[in-house]
Amino acid sequence: MAALAICLGWEQKLPVLDSEPQINPESPRVAAKVVLFSIFGLWVAYFLLITARGAVVGLELQDELLWRRVIVSLAGGGVTVLLWQFLRFFDDRSLSVKVAVAIVAALPASLAIAQINTMIFAPIEDQVRKKIGEERGLNIRRDESGNLLLDIPGQMTGAELPGSDASAGPRSIVIEPAPTPADYWRRLTDLALSRYFLLLAWAALYLAMVAGARARAAERRGERFRSAAKAAELRSLRYQVNPHFLFNTLNSLSALVLTGKEDRAEQMIQSISRFYRHSLADDSTGDVSLEDEIDLQEHYLEIEAVRFPERLRTRVDLPPELSQLKVPGMILQPLVENSVKYGVSASNRPVTICIVAREEYGRLVLRVSDDGPGLPSGHSGGFGIGLANVRDRLEARFGREATISSGQTIDGYETELRLPMVKHG
Repeated sequence: MAALAICLGWEQKLPVLDSEPQINPESPRVAAKVVLFSIFGLWVAYFLLITARGAVVGLELQDELLWRRVIVSLAGGGVTVLLWQFLRFFDDRSLSVKVAVAIVAALPASLAIAQINTMIFAPIEDQVRKKIGEERGLNIRRDESGNLLLDIPGQMTGAELPGSDASAGPRSIVIEPAPTPADYWRRLTDLALSRYFLLLAWAALYLAMVAGARARAAERRGERFRSAAKAAELRSLRYQVNPHFLFNTLNSLSALVLTGKEDRAEQMIQSISRFYRHSLADDSTGDVSLEDEIDLQEHYLEIEAVRFPERLRTRVDLPPELSQLKVPGMILQPLVENSVKYGVSASNRPVTICIVAREEYGRLVLRVSDDGPGLPSGHSGGFGIGLANVRDRLEARFGREATISSGQTIDGYETELRLPMVKHG
């Protein structure tokens, strides 16, 4: 038996079954370019809206204000990038934790943006007031203490300025006292609140993108597990074919040896060796070309021809344009074996087994038929072990896209497979 095992090619290593699919251990992340694009879009929108508002209300010194808005927008984008880098540390935490962190982290970020805004626009505020005063013939300025003053010309009358002394000469009145620290913080807080809600809106968008990335990663993991389960099912179904075939061929080989037909037994051993070297060389879950699959069946029929030299005839019809289409390996084996078992073996006359490939309406059609006596009397005509194996393998590989039909014909028995036309396995 050891010599026979070596002859059959069993020294080749069978594929190792993976216990589970390989999963990338890294946590799902939102692509950096997507996040940066969202930050860019946020501050471009801010710049455009503030500029449009200034044009509508008719603010003075638009040229001066414009480049300052650009600086504030760029600074805001930079602060938002820093906020994103901080939020990334919590991507793997629960949603409630991420929301709480975003609410808290946006506070100092909004204060920083408000401070930058104040620093950039403070120098131009007095210029805007002065220009407005000049348009109205007034002089607005600040004194050494920081008070905002309005210079009153001497020719203005009491009627023009209620509560003033008409006989008085030119004078200045305080229209805005110098800001106190409390005033500064009130103004800064007012600016920060508007930026705070802007940052919260972006943080909500970022959390939504993180949730989407996690959902897509979970879907990919599920697909890998489904693929692994499908591969395991295909292996199991494929491995059902070989023992069944081996049992029949060893019985035939034993019969040849017992009847003293050593030459034919040796010929069968060589044919079995070629068959198994061919079949075991393929990936048990992968597809093979239709040409290789039919070639494998011809090896099998060579083995059976040793048993039935006078009764077994074969005919193969494979158009060249279909030869490189992909099919599951050994998918035809149970069909050809049934034709031998119920057609050739059960008949006393020559029986022809036909393997035909055709393209019909964009589908690959494979037919295995014989002109033997068909199913024996009393047979249910349903799907036996061999046909059930083929059906299950087709369903595991193609789902509802493949069908199998089998039954008696006028001349014998025929099984037909209709498969998708796969050009790359």
